Amino acid sequence: MGVVAPFPQHNGPNQVVFIREELSKIMDIYGRMVAAGKWRDYAIVMERDYASFSAFRRSAENPEYRVEKRPSLHMKQGMWALFNENGMILKRGAELSGVLAPLERKLIKAING
Repeated sequence: MGVVAPFPQHNGPNQVVFIREELSKIMDIYGRMVAAGKWRDYAIVMERDYASFSAFRRSAENPEYRVEKRPSLHMKQGMWALFNENGMILKRGAELSGVLAPLERKLIKAING
């Protein structure tokens, strides 16, 4: 049987985490993509330098999209980035909603098409 790992707790300044509002925006899009039949699984990683949310079409594949938060880039390129399946940056910015915009457009296409 598998071992269930506990959800990581915020360890002060040594770990980057998603706050409730950020995770709520990400999970809203994730839920709508699941309802549209596009995504089936997700993973959250919280490390010292970054936090990452990955969305999968199937569990055994690479993530289709990855949203990454890197506070160290806040004053440079913006701390939010959206990566595609191949690891290419699709969008980068200071605001999460702007970085999630390509996923919103994809969701509209999935529902209409």
